[in-house]
Amino acid sequence: MKNSVISVKNLYKSFGDNHVLRGISLDLGTKESLGVIGGSGTGKSVLIKCILGLITPDSGEILINGENTVWLSSAKRQQLLQSFGMLFQGGALFDSLPVWHNIAFGLIHGHNMDRLKARKIAMEKLDAVDLDPQVADIYPAELSGGMQKRVALARAIATNPKVIFFDEPTAGLDPIVSATINDLIRRCVKDIGASAITITHDMHSLRIIADQVGLLFHGGLIWSGTVREMDSSDNPYVHQFINGLPKGPFTDG
Repeated sequence: MKNSVISVKNLYKSFGDNHVLRGISLDLGTKESLGVIGGSGTGKSVLIKCILGLITPDSGEILINGENTVWLSSAKRQQLLQSFGMLFQGGALFDSLPVWHNIAFGLIHGHNMDRLKARKIAMEKLDAVDLDPQVADIYPAELSGGMQKRVALARAIATNPKVIFFDEPTAGLDPIVSATINDLIRRCVKDIGASAITITHDMHSLRIIADQVGLLFHGGLIWSGTVREMDSSDNPYVHQFINGLPKGPFTDG
């Protein structure tokens, strides 16, 4: 039986008449990397926000290390979030802070770490994402998109989190930079021994980052399996999505 870090059970969420999540159940194992795929509006981001506690589901359970976290107090929720890392789609760096402080932000403001110690860790994480130490004291606006994404990755791993969430990590990047980011994500997640959940439309990225895959459609998890099983699946939804075909069950109404 899988030793689950996160277990989602029969999760439902609606916004008025818009039924976004319809009974989703999934498990994330220790040191496992799960890729969540599906078309726009299928509930991927809402699922992640429910796990993070940013949105409260209508019903169902979200077990993190065996504890149902759906109705946690704000104090306990904040404590839980300190064990997570997050790489946002746009990077979400603070323009007014130098790179090192961006990376160390959670250490300083979430863990109350001394600034000198936090800076030392930030420098180590800069090295982990293959950025020169000179980058530490410049500001995000002075960096290329690929370098900003590396800084965001360094921030996501700064606290050595148990679980890292990646939201479209290669969106807006050219193929060469995307390949670099994919390799860094895979390496960094492995080095710190974290579990990971990645939302992506980039199938090349998925094949590098993920071990397991879940396909969402109309708010439900309609297929799950390994990357190898995905590539050999005869499921018509999987076949259409991973091959980017214009015709199939996703578009047949």
